[in-house]
Amino acid sequence: MTPLEKIQSMKMPFAELKGVTFTEAGQDRVVAKMVVRPDLCTLRNTIHGGAVMAFADSVGAAATVINLPEDAKGTTTLESKTNFIGGAKEGTTLVATATPVHRGRRTQVWQTRLETEDGKLVAVVTQTQLVL
Repeated sequence: MTPLEKIQSMKMPFAELKGVTFTEAGQDRVVAKMVVRPDLCTLRNTIHGGAVMAFADSVGAAATVINLPEDAKGTTTLESKTNFIGGAKEGTTLVATATPVHRGRRTQVWQTRLETEDGKLVAVVTQTQLVL
């Protein structure tokens, strides 16, 4: 099973609720897309910061899962930091790209860049995942 097939086979109900679609996955990079829907927006039809953070969390967690040691039981987020750079309007497709900062025995750290399809940076999220 490829890393992308592994991610696509995982049951991630909250990611599904948000409409997250994983499009690429490897040990060093996981990519997913999400359309900014009205129910993910705040004022002026702009994506809510919580939706941005939740999208990045799903992608970083999936990246961790495909990098877990064989004896690990799973992962959970220990810490997450988001730098909001710009907004994204309703109807925009966001692309999240997670890359590793650190992959250790007890923790993994991933940085996820969220951009519009035309390359406008929306946020940069750094999260630490605990290896269970």
